[in-house]
Amino acid sequence: MSKSKNKLLNIEDLGIEYVTEDGTVKAVNGIEIKLNEGETLGLVGETGAGKTTTALGIMRLVPNPPGKIVSGKIEFEGSNLLDVSEEEMRMIRGNKISMIFQDPMTSLNPVMTVGQQIAEVIEIHQDLSRQEAAKKSEEMLELVGIPGSRANDYPHQFSGGMKQRVVIAISLACNPQLLIADEPTTALDVTIQAQVLDLMNNLKKEFNTAMILITHDLGVVSEVCDKVAIMYAGEIIESATLEQLFTNPRHPYTVGLFGSIPNLEEETDRLSPVKGLMPDPTDLPSGCKFHPRCPYAKDICAKQDPNSTEIEAQHKVKCLIYEGLIDAEVKR
Repeated sequence: MSKSKNKLLNIEDLGIEYVTEDGTVKAVNGIEIKLNEGETLGLVGETGAGKTTTALGIMRLVPNPPGKIVSGKIEFEGSNLLDVSEEEMRMIRGNKISMIFQDPMTSLNPVMTVGQQIAEVIEIHQDLSRQEAAKKSEEMLELVGIPGSRANDYPHQFSGGMKQRVVIAISLACNPQLLIADEPTTALDVTIQAQVLDLMNNLKKEFNTAMILITHDLGVVSEVCDKVAIMYAGEIIESATLEQLFTNPRHPYTVGLFGSIPNLEEETDRLSPVKGLMPDPTDLPSGCKFHPRCPYAKDICAKQDPNSTEIEAQHKVKCLIYEGLIDAEVKR
């Protein structure tokens, strides 16, 4: 758990839209995230839930056009990132907030050595000479389990797992307070995934770095995270501590996610995944966005957008059941 409990990130009512020829994509709709120093938050959801757009919003990298942050605030260390100049934001990116992108294969420049790519970040943000930056880049490679002597190698000389380690070395080069990892293990096989997660866990403890881990894999969340936020159709529909979410999931969608994971301790003939598909973000359903797929849905769910209800300390659920408007008991 985190050594320090100082508040680092506070997101309120964040809304992000993309204006396309097919209509306005409401990618992120009024989400709230709170993160303390040293904590790790798992941001979980299906493809298209708005996880990556949320991360790009924090980094102020939403492509504009067509994307636009339309509401809310993103407070980092007490100042609203939506109010700072682009020049100030450039000094924050890579220095105080770093991001590991989804595919290490495309994150690295093929014509620069990996050492040059790590050193470049250090030279931009820290007042070091080229020689000192080169030395530090070798130390960063050693830190992620790659011999420093490989600093002069090019990305194509590394395997997928090694490339991901290089990307992690780049993102940690300036010891950021917040690391955003977007599906950092998706392109890797299972044994390499475990190594990369171990590495991230160890580095997090060593540097007390806060982390937002974007994933659709609850197994990965259970290995790394302190808190979890479940995203659906651009909204956070359940947020809780790791223990609360795994022992007592309350939103019908979260329960459905757990129902689609095999349990080695129980004998079942079939899994019970969530029926149907994520809604089209250019044409979201009225009322509760999940109601067309929800086994507990009543007529009111199509009309009324639920509020986020705190059902116990740190555990919030966005569902009319917990506002007392539907009589139903969500069972796992």
